[in-house]
Amino acid sequence: MATADNLVDEWVGHNLLATDPALLAALRQAAPQAVEPLTRYGAELGSPDTAQWARDANRHGPQLRQLDARGRRIDVIDFHPSWHALLALYRRQGLVGDVFATDTAGRWTAFAAGCYLHGQVEAGSLCPATMTQAAIPVLARQPELFAPLREQFFSRVHDPREAPLADKASIWVGMGMTEKQGGSDLRRVTTHATAQADGSYAITGHKWFFSAPSSDAHLVLARTEAGPTCFWLPRYTPDGARNAIQVLRLKDKLGNRSNCSSEVEFHGAWARRVGDEGRGIPTLIEMAGYTRLNCVIGSAALLRAGLVQALHNARERHAFGRALAEQPLMQTVLADLALESEAAMRLMLRLARGFEQGEAAWQRLMTPAAKLWVCKRAIECTGEAMELLGGNGYVEDGVLARLYREAPVNSIWEGSGNVMALDVLRAVAREPDVALDLLAGFAASPDAPVRAEATQLQRLLTGDPAALESQARRVAQGLVLCAQAVLMREEASEAAADAFITTRFNGDGRLLGTQPVPQSARLLADALAG
Repeated sequence: MATADNLVDEWVGHNLLATDPALLAALRQAAPQAVEPLTRYGAELGSPDTAQWARDANRHGPQLRQLDARGRRIDVIDFHPSWHALLALYRRQGLVGDVFATDTAGRWTAFAAGCYLHGQVEAGSLCPATMTQAAIPVLARQPELFAPLREQFFSRVHDPREAPLADKASIWVGMGMTEKQGGSDLRRVTTHATAQADGSYAITGHKWFFSAPSSDAHLVLARTEAGPTCFWLPRYTPDGARNAIQVLRLKDKLGNRSNCSSEVEFHGAWARRVGDEGRGIPTLIEMAGYTRLNCVIGSAALLRAGLVQALHNARERHAFGRALAEQPLMQTVLADLALESEAAMRLMLRLARGFEQGEAAWQRLMTPAAKLWVCKRAIECTGEAMELLGGNGYVEDGVLARLYREAPVNSIWEGSGNVMALDVLRAVAREPDVALDLLAGFAASPDAPVRAEATQLQRLLTGDPAALESQARRVAQGLVLCAQAVLMREEASEAAADAFITTRFNGDGRLLGTQPVPQSARLLADALAG
């Protein structure tokens, strides 16, 4: 609410689900069993207390203690209590393991919605949760590894203690893939693994990025004679000793500051092999499908959070004799943000449904395309939302500066834009019929611009393969825009669908607010309830 001095506080103290009509309607349709628990969760997340946890966890980031008081190496990472409060809140909803623990229809939609709501308040805590969830299907194929830890994976209780796996009520799992000489080229891994007589391996080497080093275990890539192989590397060895992992430093990151990433060395660290020798990269690519989905969800959450703060401010703040939200140019920019946010939300829910139903087109083709597009749109749109608040958006006292710093990580982690675009082409090459069938569906759209784009994509994908790589981003963008247009037409209001298709298919570039948006006032009224 604006005060007499025309100052508008941040939007807080509202139920994140109850004030999102589009998401609420989608849940009622696809996962009605989730409406009640996620409404409660939306109220918890929207509370001033949770907003303060998010501020504190990011303002007082993790700190590394390499040595104890007597000089023994401990490599303990200390977090602000708010970090653990946020992890406990997330875990209590079953958002880590329920998609694999049950077979309830709509469970992936419910998960995506819950993750999306949480990400609007605090994004860093999604990182360990994402990696832990993605580890479950990989480890589940090795009963000797997974069975003893099944209850800890599916637990709804957060256990922050430093302790061996067997002593924990729940566990978190991190990842260690990237090395400084290789980057995205995981084939250049130099960390090596030596087989031991008892069937375990000794890991020696380094990782330039070792995500969430406080986790109870990590999935790590190391080289054997057969090639890059995936390993399970717990923080404690089976005899209860600290594993031979040395944390050299925590990374000083642009954003994602509540969470930590690190640089580490392995000095004969104890590990167990996951999957076949030499097949570590395919093992991790399977895991990456799940983490990439969560990148899309997390970026959609940032889009929504930025829109809500900007729209709330514009409704309450006055300039030149009227509310900002009533002024035509401001309406146009805000409506563009609202369209981008709703289209991203609907796409993430469709991807989640594809994971539940095992649809190749949505898991293997559309997921990397969506990660490229939605994550990049979050960078642009959070910046636009920050600009709409002016100087108040730019200062670290407010939430928008944090959203803006947070946005790039999802574009970079688990494969940058070019990697995603090339993964789209690889998916097309492996399963061309899947891609062409999907495009045939898009080409049946009642909207001429969507039909034209789908037809152009069909020509590209059936044309000269040698010329296709340079067009990889063009293909990914077209796939996402067609998918979003079809979803908006099928699920959104007629006004929102018409506006999205009118503004997204005329080749006018990506700058928000450059085109009149039909029915701007109605779109903004529908974007935030209450």
